[in-house]
Amino acid sequence: MLDLLIKNALIATPKGSKPVVGENVEIFKGTIGIEASKIAHIGSEAGEALEAKEVLDAGGRLVTPGLVDAHTHLVFGGFRQHEFSKKIEGVPYLDILKAGGGILSTVEATRAATEEELYEKAKGFLNEMKNYGTTTVEAKSGYGLDFETELKQLKVVKRLREDGFDLVSTFMGAHAVPKGVNSNDFIEEVISWLPKLKDYAEFVDVFCEDGAFNLEQSEKLLTAAKKEGFFIKIHADEINNLGGSSLAAKLGAASAEHLIEADKSDIEKMAKAGTVAMLLPATSFYLNKPYAKAKTMIESGQAVAIATDFNPGSSPNFNLQLAMNIACIKYRLTPKEVLTSATLNAACGINRGSSIGSIELGKNANVVIWDAYDLDFLFYAFGSNKVYKVIAANSF
Repeated sequence: MLDLLIKNALIATPKGSKPVVGENVEIFKGTIGIEASKIAHIGSEAGEALEAKEVLDAGGRLVTPGLVDAHTHLVFGGFRQHEFSKKIEGVPYLDILKAGGGILSTVEATRAATEEELYEKAKGFLNEMKNYGTTTVEAKSGYGLDFETELKQLKVVKRLREDGFDLVSTFMGAHAVPKGVNSNDFIEEVISWLPKLKDYAEFVDVFCEDGAFNLEQSEKLLTAAKKEGFFIKIHADEINNLGGSSLAAKLGAASAEHLIEADKSDIEKMAKAGTVAMLLPATSFYLNKPYAKAKTMIESGQAVAIATDFNPGSSPNFNLQLAMNIACIKYRLTPKEVLTSATLNAACGINRGSSIGSIELGKNANVVIWDAYDLDFLFYAFGSNKVYKVIAANSF
């Protein structure tokens, strides 16, 4: 007997367990059966006589996989609203950083916060994310820039995961260069921390950018991380093209993030390597910056994912619906392309394509029922929460 049967649903889902280029969405009327937190049945309405402990009538509403937010900076102290006016005035981020703001401001607040304070704050964010349809979240450290605070952030993520939240943990100690520290020396220090963090993080990320870490330093860290058994990611080509996306392809990174300044040759290398392009449209929107060339990427055979980049500075937004809306409007992607980008492709960017990201037999029962009766409406109407009900495979 099924635990739950969802009937009278308009199901829209990508298919498979690997990244998809472009559209890969099937839309059909049917039912979804859930047993032991897994998808145990997918079928049509006609001729079914299934028994279930609970039956939920979707009323013809749209049903999709749970959204996957595969790039966030979830755990941090304080906020950075005091920088908002400077951004409106057009002050470049690197200038804010040089003046002690930006990441360095959040570092001070995160160092000052207790583990319990960070835990409660992040837990509140996750509960709100669920209300917007997000059922899996990647969470980066990177607001410590010392071992104790980086570990504190990662401990918070581990505690939240143990409490039932579906989280993927990323160590990003190389997020910025601490005040008064040589960047080469700091990369060596971050590398020395790696063996001590194996129980706390699955991925290692680095900010490859002017004012942060150059290409050689980024490669040194990510190569060391791979040798220690971590999967790797890279913040690449956001402000300037330093070759970070090509490095992602060279090292076989699961994803490369931002990619606003990536050129066609970089994209082709990533496509060949199978690296997911993790695009962050809400960041471009918030900072009034150029947008990544998503259409060019897809036309070049590159799999694209969409995430919020939730953080206290450049994207204080954890509503993945909004990022999806912006992706449609500014990237000119179709609703099917964006749905794939925020579900299956995002899942593949955090090595979860075999368990989440689509409504298929055997996958985790992460499902969102929307107050919409076709897929287009989900992207046509923006500014309000269109979630009707979220069903997750765990307590999240």
